[in-house]
Amino acid sequence: MFRLAEYPSYQVFLGVVIALVVAGVLFPLWIRLLKFRNIGQQIRADGPQGHLVKQGTPTMGGVLILLVVAGVYVFLGEFGRLSLLALATTAACGLIGFVDDWAKVVRERSLGLTPRAKIAGQALVALSFGLLAVNWGSLSTVVTLPLTDISVDLGSPNHIFTIGEYGIVVPWLYVGLVFIIITGTSNAVNLTDGLDGLAAGTVTIVMLSYAGIAFRQDRLEVALLAAAIAGACIGFLWYNSYPADIFMGDTGSLGLGAAIATIAIITKTELLLVLIGGIYVAETLSVILQVTGFKLTGRRIFRMAPLHHHFEMKGWSETKIMVRFWIVTGIAAGAGFAIYFVESVRR
Repeated sequence: MFRLAEYPSYQVFLGVVIALVVAGVLFPLWIRLLKFRNIGQQIRADGPQGHLVKQGTPTMGGVLILLVVAGVYVFLGEFGRLSLLALATTAACGLIGFVDDWAKVVRERSLGLTPRAKIAGQALVALSFGLLAVNWGSLSTVVTLPLTDISVDLGSPNHIFTIGEYGIVVPWLYVGLVFIIITGTSNAVNLTDGLDGLAAGTVTIVMLSYAGIAFRQDRLEVALLAAAIAGACIGFLWYNSYPADIFMGDTGSLGLGAAIATIAIITKTELLLVLIGGIYVAETLSVILQVTGFKLTGRRIFRMAPLHHHFEMKGWSETKIMVRFWIVTGIAAGAGFAIYFVESVRR
């Protein structure tokens, strides 16, 4: 008799397909509900003028993306402590994004939570994930530099706090790294979510790469989570492609960024994430360079930041930028997976 558990690669493929189909079927209903409730995107007045026509487009598609991911993960029934932590962290950052989105809708302006409030919430989520992953999920605190034999244990020195009969290990350096990765990636995906289909497409590619890495590590539950996210994003892309019928909002971008970060941490590819998620690094650096350069010289390095807006101001169409950024992401994610594969064989 056919038993799904005997075919793990099929399970991963099925995770993508189920999430894609469920998202594809539910999004038209979700879009109608959002339109009925008048929940629309607020566009920045200082952004590209061509985006003003998008004012009022339904937003918070990320809510349904995360619900589909959670549902498919539960349906497939492969649970693990670390994958559950990754899902919980994704939901928690998605909740921060939801509060931000809701504030924008209620106030009818493009500014929601303050940057300090966002960072404070993300810091709490990252701290919780780091401590639980090490103490409850038995996650290693060793970080390895790709293509080298250089490894550093960021769990030493650490402190142990005793609560009753239990000791809680607090590896300060590693938790600090976890904070940087989760907040950095979460906000980087949020910055990338500025054109129709851009964030969802890049997240799909990155997640497929991480599904392969997790599968090779025999972390089936993590591979299934990554596969479910990729499938849900593809289903969302059908309605988010230019011109978008719906946006994911900060609910989606902050939550999906956290998902990428936590899966990178769980698979011990923390530093390889810089390559696999290279498009997010480029988008973030463009903002940092733009702000720093303007403060120091009074001149702008880019026509507009983040980077995708620079190309938009040069006359590239949204579709051209989106597809080319997807291609760059595919090359970077493929290179990252290849490096991981070579290292796993070598070791």
